[in-house]
Amino acid sequence: MHRSAAPAIREIPVADEEAGPYGIAAGPDGALWLTFAHSGRIARLTLDGELGEHPLDSSECRPTVITPGPDGALWFTRSQDHRIGRMTTDGETESFPVPTPGSGPFGITAGPDGALWFTQMNTDRIGRITVKGEITEFALPHAGAFPSAITTGPDGALWFTLNQANAIGRITVHGDITVHPLPTAGAAPVGITSDGAALWFVEIAAGRIGRISLDGRITEFPLPDRTAKPHAIVAASTGECWFTEWGANRVGHITDSGEIVEYSLPSSSSEPHGITLGPDGALWVALESGAVARVEP
Repeated sequence: MHRSAAPAIREIPVADEEAGPYGIAAGPDGALWLTFAHSGRIARLTLDGELGEHPLDSSECRPTVITPGPDGALWFTRSQDHRIGRMTTDGETESFPVPTPGSGPFGITAGPDGALWFTQMNTDRIGRITVKGEITEFALPHAGAFPSAITTGPDGALWFTLNQANAIGRITVHGDITVHPLPTAGAAPVGITSDGAALWFVEIAAGRIGRISLDGRITEFPLPDRTAKPHAIVAASTGECWFTEWGANRVGHITDSGEIVEYSLPSSSSEPHGITLGPDGALWVALESGAVARVEP
């Protein structure tokens, strides 16, 4: 089902399209934190629209996914120069090189063990970094799997998408790995989130939203527009998730029963990427066109 809900959506310009707002996360300071993938900056946006930018030590580092860490700082992947970045809420920055060259870190999340866990797209590994910067790597059993997004599951393990292996992976904090193949061939899963009971993910190439239970049972829900290219997903509550449709200029909402409602964004071709639940209860979306959208639930 598709409907327009423009009155419930407000767009806030934060950059030009050359900056490429990509990842977004709610910080411990009550603000939203963004990555500007193309200009090598981290931005802070308050709920009332005040914007501050923090340049990184390399404009070519391509910061991608960002997440709050257990130490009160923001942690993010630098996919172009293969480092993990850390920024305090005051804007102080440091970064740590991933041991395996050319790793292409992408997804990152706070783990259940007081560390951060991240994916390495180019080298088929999952990484773990402590708040002091010590990195451990775990090799995946598939070559060319292109691990992408990662999240902490309700079972105390890390769950991640394998974009090119067409599967969902699970790794324990001890490094034990399980892989669950998807029913749909060529689905190319990207974003993943936990709703506290199960894991939800998007299939960017198949135009579906997937749900996987802790015992590996997978259910897929087709979108009304199979070419919408769903990209990122976040849980608002158990059995309720929001996702971006990068190729259709919309955000969508799905319930546990598979009911889908889509909302058009006000600006055309805004290319919605990251999505997060803000401290105000609204959904906040990074638009690569140079803005952030606030969506009323």
